[in-house]
Amino acid sequence: MDYNLCDYNTVKKILSAHGFNFSKALGQNFIIDDTVCPTMADMLNVDESTGVLEVGPGVGVLTKELCKRAGKVVSIELDERLYPVLEKTLADYDNFELVKGDVMKLDLHGIIAQKLSGFKEVKVCANLPYYITSPVIMTLLEGKLPITEIEVMVQQEAAERLCAELGSREAGAVTFAVNYYGKSEILFNVGRECFMPSPKVDSSVIRIAVREKPEFDVKNEKQLFTLVKCAFAQRRKTLVNSLANSLGKSKADITNALSQLGIEPTVRAENLRMEDYVNLADLLF
Repeated sequence: MDYNLCDYNTVKKILSAHGFNFSKALGQNFIIDDTVCPTMADMLNVDESTGVLEVGPGVGVLTKELCKRAGKVVSIELDERLYPVLEKTLADYDNFELVKGDVMKLDLHGIIAQKLSGFKEVKVCANLPYYITSPVIMTLLEGKLPITEIEVMVQQEAAERLCAELGSREAGAVTFAVNYYGKSEILFNVGRECFMPSPKVDSSVIRIAVREKPEFDVKNEKQLFTLVKCAFAQRRKTLVNSLANSLGKSKADITNALSQLGIEPTVRAENLRMEDYVNLADLLF
């Protein structure tokens, strides 16, 4: 049966039949606007040669659109209360497979190798709860998975930070991390009225095109990201003070390293470019 998963009453009836109540702790808000998911699926640009790894299928409204377009969709869902719901709403799609568990703890390399290995490329699509947006995105990127693209719906404020221009006031530690692994852009915005229950903020769908390899030759990625994280730990302070307080390096060493790179000691974390951090990490470590 082809359920209209964007119809409020239909979704409410299906959820009630399985005794489901929304969990604030899991940040659950399901899409009920019938234009959002088809647009997301179209913009992911998949076909039968593409495998899709989906994170957080919910009741399957986006999953269904992905199944119509992709060769196979493997969806990871944490909430066991939704397992019987998904079995019902996606029963008509034989190219759908559910993986039960926490995306932060599962062996994603193993899942892709076992379930999506025969496809020309693998892309990730997700509608993430706001509270785990950055951790999940970084898990996907830092894992260096064999994926070409990540399309994800996140809180609008988070989208602006994730897609900010390096060197701008909006940039943060996660902005640098995302830019290291890929190229990000905001695709379109989604109003809060498009969800049930309605959240207090609007959302945006972003795309991260994953780089085959980083733009810069980095000797030690862990040290680089430690440096960036410490730099933004106290972003209202100068970079020298922020690093001296959190990195365990003296102000003299930091100032000297900046001087070698032609950077003023009064600079703040958001003013540095990616290459500046790469070079600074090489000098300080």
